[in-house]
Amino acid sequence: MSASTNLIVYFFCAFIFSFSSFFNIVISVDTLSARQSLGINQTLVSSKQVFEFGFFNGTNISTWYLGIWYKDIPQRTVVWVANRDTPLKDTNGTLKIGARGNLVLLDHAGNAIWSSNETTATTPVLQLLDTGNLILREANKNSAIDGNYLWQSFDYPTDTLLPGMKLGWNLDTGIELYITSWKSQDDPSSGDFSFRMEKLGLPEIFLWNKQLKVHRSGPWNGVRFSEIPVVSSNAVLQDNMSVDSHEVYYILSAINQSKFSRKTVSWNGEIQRLVWVESSQSWKKLWFAPSGECDKYGICGPYGICDSNAFPVCSCIQGFSVKNQTEWDFRDFSNGCVRKTRLDCGRDKFLKLQHVEPPETTRVFVNRSMTLQECEAMCLKNCSCTAYANVEITDGGTGCVMWSDELLDTRKFSVAGEDLFIRLASSDVVDINNGSGGSSGKNNNVGKIVGITFGAVASVILGLSLFLLWKKRKLKSIWKRKTNQKGSFERVISASRELSGERTMDDLELPLFDFTTLTMATNNFSEENKLGEGGFGSVYRGRLVEGLEIAVKRLSKSSGQGNEEFKNEVKSMAKLQHRNLVRLFGCCIEKEEQMLVYEYMENNSLESILFDKDKCCLLDWQMRFDIIRGISRGLLYLHQDSRLRIIHRDLKASNILLDREMNPKISDFGMARIFCSDQTQANTRRVVGTYGYMSPEYAMDGLFSVKSDVFSFGVLVLEIISGKKNKGFYSSEEINLLGHAWRLWKEGRALELIDSSFGDSYSETEVLRCIQVGLICVQERAEDRPTISSVVLMLSSENASMPQPRNPGFVLGRSPAETVSSSANEEEYSVNQVTITVVDGR
Repeated sequence: MSASTNLIVYFFCAFIFSFSSFFNIVISVDTLSARQSLGINQTLVSSKQVFEFGFFNGTNISTWYLGIWYKDIPQRTVVWVANRDTPLKDTNGTLKIGARGNLVLLDHAGNAIWSSNETTATTPVLQLLDTGNLILREANKNSAIDGNYLWQSFDYPTDTLLPGMKLGWNLDTGIELYITSWKSQDDPSSGDFSFRMEKLGLPEIFLWNKQLKVHRSGPWNGVRFSEIPVVSSNAVLQDNMSVDSHEVYYILSAINQSKFSRKTVSWNGEIQRLVWVESSQSWKKLWFAPSGECDKYGICGPYGICDSNAFPVCSCIQGFSVKNQTEWDFRDFSNGCVRKTRLDCGRDKFLKLQHVEPPETTRVFVNRSMTLQECEAMCLKNCSCTAYANVEITDGGTGCVMWSDELLDTRKFSVAGEDLFIRLASSDVVDINNGSGGSSGKNNNVGKIVGITFGAVASVILGLSLFLLWKKRKLKSIWKRKTNQKGSFERVISASRELSGERTMDDLELPLFDFTTLTMATNNFSEENKLGEGGFGSVYRGRLVEGLEIAVKRLSKSSGQGNEEFKNEVKSMAKLQHRNLVRLFGCCIEKEEQMLVYEYMENNSLESILFDKDKCCLLDWQMRFDIIRGISRGLLYLHQDSRLRIIHRDLKASNILLDREMNPKISDFGMARIFCSDQTQANTRRVVGTYGYMSPEYAMDGLFSVKSDVFSFGVLVLEIISGKKNKGFYSSEEINLLGHAWRLWKEGRALELIDSSFGDSYSETEVLRCIQVGLICVQERAEDRPTISSVVLMLSSENASMPQPRNPGFVLGRSPAETVSSSANEEEYSVNQVTITVVDGR
C-alpha cells in the first residue's frame, strides 16, 4: 500500500473516531472507552455474540434498566441488572465511564441514578465478555487472560448465577455474594426470595422468603450439595466449592453438551437449574426446588425425618417418639419428636442411618483431618454431642462433623445420601437391633436375657405369620366360591390380571381392609363423617386405630354402574404413584360391600372452594397457578409416564382434591379407560362424563382419546382463572364460559376473565399465558389441541412457543331430557344413536 493510501486511511479513521465521539455512537462491538457513552438504543455485544448489554423495559414501558441478556435466544432472558432498584424514568439516559474510573448511569438532567464503585484506573475500558461478565479494566491490559479486573458484574449478582460465578463469602472483607429474585415476572427490582450461603459450620445454601428459611441445599459433601440429585450422564454437573480460612464460595460450572446453562431464583421462590435446548428453542429444568413436601425446611420438626416415598412423609428417627400426637394426626409435624429414653453419657451408643441428607449444619463442630473412628470417640466423650458423620463422601468418607443441638431437617433418600450416626440410649439401640446391638457393663446376663427374649419374640412372630397365612388362604377360598356375588372381588382381580399380565392376586400390592375396621374408622358410616355423595355412592372420613386419616368411598348397592366403577378404580389406581394423584390405600369386599380406601385430603375438592363466594378468596393467583400446573403434571403421568396409558374421561373441579398445602390431586377413576402404550383413541356407544367438560367428538360421536382429557383440562383452567363454572354460566352474549372467554380473547380483553377476588395481586403475563393455554386446549377439532406434554412445557417455560387458539368447541346445550334425573343423579339421552350418561358435576 502506498504512503498516500496509508495517509487517507489514517485521516478516515481519525474522522470516524471524532465523529463517533461527538454523536455518542458506539463503534467497538464489545467495549466502551472513557470517551464514549451508551444510549437507550445502543448495546455492547460480546466477541462471540453470546451476550448483549444495554437498556430494556420493565413492567412499565416508561421505566428502563441496564442489563445483560443472551443475544441469540429469541425470548429475552436477562441474567444481570445494574440498576434493578433505581430504574431510569425516561429515554434520555446514558451510561458513561466517570472521572473516578467507575460506571455512571445518568438521567436526562445529568443526575447519577446508579454507579459502580470507584477505581484507580488511568485508562479504563468497559468490556462485555462471552462469559456474561461485564468488566472494567485498564485499556492496555488483556483482562480476559489475566483476570485482573478493576470491577466486574460477577461480584454483584442479581437473580442468576452463570458458569464461573461465585456464591458465598469473602471471610477477610465480610463481603457476601448471593442472588435475589425479581419482584415479579416483569419487574426486576429486588423480590422476597434470596439464595444465600451460610458461612458457619459446613457450607450449605438456604432459600429465604424475607426473614424465613424455606429450603436448604443440604451440606456440601465434597461432590455436590446433598439435597441436589444426581442428574443423567448426558448433563454432568461438576460444580465446585472453595473453602479455606479466607473464603467460602460455591462456583457454578457449565454443563457438558449444553450451549447455555444457568441457575436462578425465580420471582415466586423456586431455585432452578436450567439448560438451553436448541431443538425445542426453550429452557429445560434439570432440577428445581422446593419440589415436594420434604423440600420444605424443617417440615418434620426436631428429630423428625422426611421421606417423600412414605405416607405421611414425616416420621420420627428411630429411638424417638412423637412429641404431640394430636398435632401429628392433623399433619402438623412442626413440634417434631422427643427421645424415648434419657441419655446416659457413659453408656450411650450410636444408631447408623443410611441414605440420608444430614441435619442442618450451621452450628456444628468440623474437623477435616479426623477419621470417622476418632469422630465417634470424640462424640462419645462429649455428653452434649447428638450425632456425627463424615464431612465429605470422597475417598470412602473423610473428616468429622458433630452436632450438639437438636437434629433439624433430616431427610431419607432411597438411594445416594450419606451415613449419619445418631446418639441413643444403649437400651434403645439394642431394641432397634433386635438384641444384636450389644450392651455396656452387663455382658453375659444381659446377653442371655436378650437371647431368650429374641427367641420368644421370634416364635410368636412365626406363629402369628402362619396363622395369618392360613387365614388369608381361607379368605381367598371363600371369595373364589362367591363367583355369583355381584361385584365379586375375584372378577375385579381377574380383569386386572388379564389386562396387565399379572399372575397372582398379591401382585396388585393392594391391601385388603375388613368391613369391621372401616366401620369403626368411620363411626359406623355416620352422617357427620360423610364428605360427599355422588352417583355411585358416598365418601366418608375415617381414622384408623394407628391414627392414619382416610377417605372411604362406599359404592352404593343400588347403583347399576357400581361394579364397573369399582373395577376401573382398582385396575387404574392399584399401581399408580404420583404426587398429583390421590393415593389408593386399599379396598374392602365383604358383606356385599365394595369400598375403596384413599388418603384423606384436608381441603376437600377444588370445586368446594373455587365456586364458593366465601371461600374462593383463599385461592390467590399463585395458588391457582400452582394448582393448574399440578393438574397438568398429574395428567401427563396418566397419559405418558405411567405403566399404562390412562384416559380419565371425567376430569372436573369436583374430582380435583386439595391436600393440607393446597396441592392438587386427581381423583375418581371410575370412568377411566386403560389404553395400551401404542393406543391413542377408542370409540364407545355409551358416553359417560359431566356436562360442560366433555369434548365435542366424545359427546357427539363417542370418540375419546388423550385429547378429550386435554379438552376437559382446558375447561378446568378457564374455571380456575375465572372462578365461574362452564356449566351454568350465562351472560348477555354467551351461553357458557368457553364462549365468554373466547369473545374476550378476540377483543383483546382477556384479563377481564379473571376472578375479582385476586385484586391486583397477580402476574398479567402468567394469567394471559394460562388463558391462552386453556383456549388452545378447548379448540373444537381434537387434532388442533396440544398433547398434555406440550401443555406442561407451555405452563413451565416463559419461552415456550404457543399457537394462537382457534374456535372452541361449545359441546352440547341443555337438553329437555336433562330435566328427568334418576335417584343416582344421572341423566341419559341419545345423540346420533350414542347413549350419553351425564353425571351431575358437584
